[in-house]
Amino acid sequence: MSEFNLVVAADILGIIAFTLSGFLVGVRNTLDLLGLIISASLTALGGGVVRDVILDRTPFAFNEYYPAITVITTIAFAFAFRLYRREQLERQWLFVISDTIGLVAFSITGALLAIDAGFNFFGVIILSFLTAIGGGVLRDILINQVPAVLVSDFYGSIALIVSVLLLILSPWIGLSTPTVATVAAVAVALRLLAYIKGWHLPTLKTEI
Repeated sequence: MSEFNLVVAADILGIIAFTLSGFLVGVRNTLDLLGLIISASLTALGGGVVRDVILDRTPFAFNEYYPAITVITTIAFAFAFRLYRREQLERQWLFVISDTIGLVAFSITGALLAIDAGFNFFGVIILSFLTAIGGGVLRDILINQVPAVLVSDFYGSIALIVSVLLLILSPWIGLSTPTVATVAAVAVALRLLAYIKGWHLPTLKTEI
């Protein structure tokens, strides 16, 4: 399988996982049918659109057919198999693994495109982060709740770790396919370990 096909495959897996995530959030917030579609689509494609706007290019979701087809197919699948009736679907391992792969894939694409565009250290980190979690943040703002990435577990930190690793490795050994695949494997393993162990970043609480 070519490098391009690997990227597309990871991209599709991420879109599927993020579409389901947005769909389930919409169900929990009792959105209507249009609301569910918007929530799912924004979660899956929002980060990529924000990334491409920053890079001053036409968003891939607007000139490629597979992102929209993937979103529509996933929503239809969710309705057909009544996934919205399953308790704690987000906690089932198949969903967790696919969501993790999607997170890592989007983080990597954001970082690689930023490096290729000549962004500085902070630019690469921010673009990687926005690509990975931007859709979820836009979705949560739309339904008037605190973005999950700001109060959830180690999730958003994975995007930061991915971008930093790629930045460190880029001048040393280059960003070949094996290098990027190794970073992806490390990030996936770290995310799953954090999920199993229940790792969270520390929070500060005011004393009354």
